[in-house]
Amino acid sequence: MAPDTIVAVSTPSGRGAIGIVRLSGTAAHRIACTITRSVDLAPRQAHYRAFHDDDGEAFDDGLVLYFPAPRTYTGEDLVEFHGHGNPVLLHRLVALACADGARAARPGEFTERAFLNDRLDLAQAEAVADLIASPTLRAARAAHRTLSGDFGDAVSGLVERVRLARAELEAAIDFGDDVDTDALLAHQGEHRAALCRDLTVLLARAQQGVRLHEGLQVAIVGAPNVGKSSLLNRLAGVERAIVTAVPGTTRDLVDVDLLIGSVPVRLVDTAGLRETDDVIEAEGIRRTQGAASAADLVLHVVDRLPATTLPDTVTAIPRIVVRNKIDLASAHEEREVGDATTCVPLSALTGQGCDALIEAIERFAGIHGEDSGEFAARARHVAALEAALESLRGIDEAGLADAPELVAEHYRQASDALEAIAGRYGSEALLGDIFARFCIGK
Repeated sequence: MAPDTIVAVSTPSGRGAIGIVRLSGTAAHRIACTITRSVDLAPRQAHYRAFHDDDGEAFDDGLVLYFPAPRTYTGEDLVEFHGHGNPVLLHRLVALACADGARAARPGEFTERAFLNDRLDLAQAEAVADLIASPTLRAARAAHRTLSGDFGDAVSGLVERVRLARAELEAAIDFGDDVDTDALLAHQGEHRAALCRDLTVLLARAQQGVRLHEGLQVAIVGAPNVGKSSLLNRLAGVERAIVTAVPGTTRDLVDVDLLIGSVPVRLVDTAGLRETDDVIEAEGIRRTQGAASAADLVLHVVDRLPATTLPDTVTAIPRIVVRNKIDLASAHEEREVGDATTCVPLSALTGQGCDALIEAIERFAGIHGEDSGEFAARARHVAALEAALESLRGIDEAGLADAPELVAEHYRQASDALEAIAGRYGSEALLGDIFARFCIGK
């Protein structure tokens, strides 16, 4: 049974010069001919037509494009109406299409059909959403690389190598008497080592891609009155947090979303860490520790060295020590700061040294300097790569190399994890969650 024909407005809501309505499915061409009063629409050409209501009167005009299956975005017959960007007109087109046999598309359903019809793998489908939502040009380029198949090709290459290793091993199990076992085990060990190296590189690139799109949660922590709020305001470029000379001014979390270099960052200013009998301030300090323990990175702000001690829950998080107020430092303190290799000296008041902090944050994110060819990735991709790497490493770590049946099982687990990236074993719940995050019309 052929799937329903679906229809949706594909341009953003609101008024504009141009609006697009898209149809996909077996009835798309017929519906387009009815609305335009056309006998036929030649494929892959732009046709200037009037758009007619059900009483025959025209209510708009524009371009109509018909793309026959299978060489379309969805793999189905596809039609686009390019009319004037008035929501009243666009929604009338949708209503007419629905009255003639189409139905309103769900969010992401066009891209879901592209996936189901093998026009895109799942990583490419996710990259469509990432390209639309990219916060920077660098992130958009990364999403385009994944959409173009760079990430999928790298994963497919690894899957093929794991399969070959498994096939070689299973052949040895079946024809054991004719196999040089020592030579086979040596070759398999070398093959696994190379696979693990390449998987590690791909995993690092995927982690970069996640940070490029999802960004970092960065908590600013430290004692009262060391300049945490001033640092947040300096990096944000606006007076987001209240700054006074009174210690303990910040009692609740203050956050701001911004770009630090090429990295999307949610920067969280927190209450100063100290012993206090003030119930409200104590609650702020408790929230500080919670925000810091949930962060990807902590900026530990101090106004003198050595740095103050942080709670254990905070010290477990990667951190950059920020030596603030260097504009007030003595000559001795300046020399001390210069020798501190784990510390970024700066002045939140004047901005001196803030460029060095931005570079340090970019280095932590693995996104420093020129575009290095990152691709868009998501947390599920990272988890799948980690699972595959764990399966391969587990062979030698558990001393299983001379147990062919167990090694073959680890290979199967690794290939299954990798193939899940492209959606080979995606559950309906996973697919539903992914495509529900798309906008309607894409």
